[in-house]
Amino acid sequence: MAEDILIVASKVKDYIKSKDCQTAGEVIEALSKKVACLLDKAIARTKDNGRVTVKPYDL
Repeated sequence: MAEDILIVASKVKDYIKSKDCQTAGEVIEALSKKVACLLDKAIARTKDNGRVTVKPYDL
């Protein structure tokens, strides 16, 4: 089963296009996986510190 996409694909594509580049088809899924990994680490840090609220410095 494919994981949920955690980013707004159209916004990412627009951003890349604004830098005069094109977006490969696999970029959105790969970026979403990176975001999920970053969030998982932030969540672990939050829990390790006895909190339930993820804060910017957890990233």
